[in-house]
Amino acid sequence: MKEKVQSFGRFLSGMVMSNIGAFIAWGLTAALFIDTGWLPNKELSTLVGPFLGYALPLLIAYTGGKMVGGTRGAVMGAIAVMGVIQSNPGTTMLMGAMVMGPFAGWVIKQFDALVEGKIKPGFEMLVNNFSIGILGLILAILGFYITGPIMAAILAVLKAGAEVLVENRLLPLVSIVVEPAKVLFLNNAINHGIFTPLGAEQASEFGKSVFYMIETNPGPGTGVLLAYWLFSRDQVTKDSAPGALIVHLLGGIHEISFPYILMNPLLLLATIGGSFAAMVYNTLMGLGLSGPASPGSIFAFVGMAPKGSTLAVFLAFAIAAGVSFLIAAPIVRLSSGKGSLAQAQQEVAARKNEAKGLAAETRGSRADLRTLDAIVFACDAGMGSSAMGAAVMQRKLESAGFGNIKVTHASVSEIPADARFVICHRDLAERAQKSAPQAHLVTITNFMNAPEYDEIVNAILVSRENPHQQSAAQNPAKAARPDYHGGVLIRKNILLNRPKQTKEEVIRDMGRVLHESGYVTERYTEAMLKKEEVFNTAIGNHLAIPHGVEGMTGEIKNAGIAIFTYPDGVDWGDGQTVNLVIGIASVGDEHLETLSKIATTCSSEAEVAKILKMDVDEVYALFK
Repeated sequence: MKEKVQSFGRFLSGMVMSNIGAFIAWGLTAALFIDTGWLPNKELSTLVGPFLGYALPLLIAYTGGKMVGGTRGAVMGAIAVMGVIQSNPGTTMLMGAMVMGPFAGWVIKQFDALVEGKIKPGFEMLVNNFSIGILGLILAILGFYITGPIMAAILAVLKAGAEVLVENRLLPLVSIVVEPAKVLFLNNAINHGIFTPLGAEQASEFGKSVFYMIETNPGPGTGVLLAYWLFSRDQVTKDSAPGALIVHLLGGIHEISFPYILMNPLLLLATIGGSFAAMVYNTLMGLGLSGPASPGSIFAFVGMAPKGSTLAVFLAFAIAAGVSFLIAAPIVRLSSGKGSLAQAQQEVAARKNEAKGLAAETRGSRADLRTLDAIVFACDAGMGSSAMGAAVMQRKLESAGFGNIKVTHASVSEIPADARFVICHRDLAERAQKSAPQAHLVTITNFMNAPEYDEIVNAILVSRENPHQQSAAQNPAKAARPDYHGGVLIRKNILLNRPKQTKEEVIRDMGRVLHESGYVTERYTEAMLKKEEVFNTAIGNHLAIPHGVEGMTGEIKNAGIAIFTYPDGVDWGDGQTVNLVIGIASVGDEHLETLSKIATTCSSEAEVAKILKMDVDEVYALFK
């Protein structure tokens, strides 16, 4: 149920969030240029009405249509919503746009599926253009006579209910529902899917709306984070709280406070209390914002205050933060520490020991850590907490020397189809799995200090660690092997002047040598044989470079090569005789580097002939 509510709310809020800049532009226009604004201007104030009546509904319908039907759906949505807008010129049809836009996108999508492959060549553009024109007009007419009046009636009921709450000073009770819903990552759905449309309708009449102050107030979360900072008995949590507070309060990313609240659900009493107290104050003082405060930082919250109420709006934040802090402080102080960030941090050492298992698990599966070059960090909206988490993960990767692995952020509902490795909050896991079933998923509970970040970095280190490159101190077994010099090539894997063999026998011996040296699994031999079935690895100059098919790179443990020479030659097929065979076990960039070095060393038949006359030490020195 939570997943379905999140998905539906994400869909509704997605239409609004993409256009928040336009809402802010409208709010600032009203705050600055209306008669009671900061800079009254009769001419510029005429922008306020068209902004709200036409621009915002058109943008929402366009976005909703695009979300369902692509670019054609977007155009359809913009056409269809005009009927809804004109059906009730005095009513702000934001909710009507949120219905009509996606519906229009769905209609054109169904039409396109119906005629796919049935349009005669040369008539595609004609059908595409007239289908949008005709169907869009039909929907606009339906919107004018049916959808518009229905949405106007629904909006009237909602408006009347909101007025009852405001007039009877019952609006603070909404906090009892809003604050718990927020920590379940329904904050965007509540704010942009419900309060923003209601706020726009109220602001169009009064120039401000209290609905813009309910979910966006950073005060409740600020109080909780302050309590953790000052009174937490867990040092890791205590140390991480100031950073989280800065991101929450100044950056407006409220999601960063949610894990701290979920560590001790009793803290919901603090956020509910803070929000309730602030809403009582807002109702008594008749406060409201000129437009939506997004993101919910203190700058945006106070910045959208109408002229003359900046201090009063700031006090709304201070009251919420103060009450939340007073309730949270004893709860945090008396907490036993169960479920704390420290407990999670203490598990990192144990998890590092399991990193080898994670690395091995991902080999040959959906995410091969050795070739991983991209990570996607997903959150509900794809803009706030995911952007921050991606930045933290990127810094950790760069510090470990993996700057080539790029971390991007996306909405959990719009994870790229080619994503192989995804990070998201635990409460969004089900949606992420449905959105990207092909990806390896790692869930976290804390955006700033998730122990999983270090676990991922360590697993990548383990997956790319080559024991042949370790020192004798790191690998005691190395000191007991006089023929072991380390690296991608070891002396015992150079076998010269071998007797005549068949191609298959050479490859099987090559696979056995690489396996016994710890470079590959036993299955890698079959991978090399399969490669020969689709591509002859004899590349000229009497040289062959057998290696595995791409689908079995997971059988490679460490980068390595083996070198065999055959003075009498080996029939490699296609009329080619091979005297030098270099078996390769490597992937990604290291694979290209290995091939480049071999190409340079064996650039002519003469160079290969010289190698056939060398001893083991000379070959080793040449290729090492």
